[in-house]
Amino acid sequence: MTTFIDAGVNLTSTQFDTDRAAVLARATDQGVESMLLIGCDLLTSEQSLALAQQYDLHATAGVHPHDAKDVPDDFIAQLRSLATQDHVVAIGECGLDFNRDYSPRPVQQLICGVQLELAQTLDMPVYLHEREAFDTLSAMLDEFSLRGVLHCFTGDRRALRHYLDYGLMIGLTGWLCDERRGETLRELVRYIPQDRILLETDAPFLLPRTLTPKPKSRRNEPAYLPEIAHHVAALKGLSLTQLAQQTSENFSALFLASGKIG
Repeated sequence: MTTFIDAGVNLTSTQFDTDRAAVLARATDQGVESMLLIGCDLLTSEQSLALAQQYDLHATAGVHPHDAKDVPDDFIAQLRSLATQDHVVAIGECGLDFNRDYSPRPVQQLICGVQLELAQTLDMPVYLHEREAFDTLSAMLDEFSLRGVLHCFTGDRRALRHYLDYGLMIGLTGWLCDERRGETLRELVRYIPQDRILLETDAPFLLPRTLTPKPKSRRNEPAYLPEIAHHVAALKGLSLTQLAQQTSENFSALFLASGKIG
């Protein structure tokens, strides 16, 4: 069986509270051999770590820009402590979101900046979120020397070029399976080198609209990662097996290749 790594799952979501173990079993049945569990605030970072420990998966620890306004004064100390745990492989999900603006932009920038600094200090990858904030985030990144992934990339060609030139990997999700809003992303996939692609479901969000038959629920699952992989492989002119092997190697190179500073 062709096997995959899902580089972005919100497994702590309440949408999975009633059948989390079954969700993981279905993913395994579809060839998803591992996954990265996303932390979006201190609580979900702790929960993602616990799940990663329970199921031998990987986790991130960070504060999403939506939650930036709610962090306690000692949040960086708490993140640093979480980051020392074996299953935590990246700082994030952190970044900027000027589309929703759930947190004031200056607060987003402050909370993002200290997390970028933490990642650099610990020599850990960053798991980045950017929505309609390219100019600001790119300027912030230029102040650091970081490796990481631009999670769920939905930007334009200029943004893609900058993130690739910076050295980031690009996370591709079911966004490209959306006939309404994925056209630009489908066109840009050709410009992403094979060794810079990660596959993500971002479950339970971004259910691929190309699934047939369509699921009764709108909830996305890691088991649907092969649907995303199928479209990426077609756009890149690769076999599914080639893409799966390459993206698994990319994941290991980014998140698992180097040790962490405690």
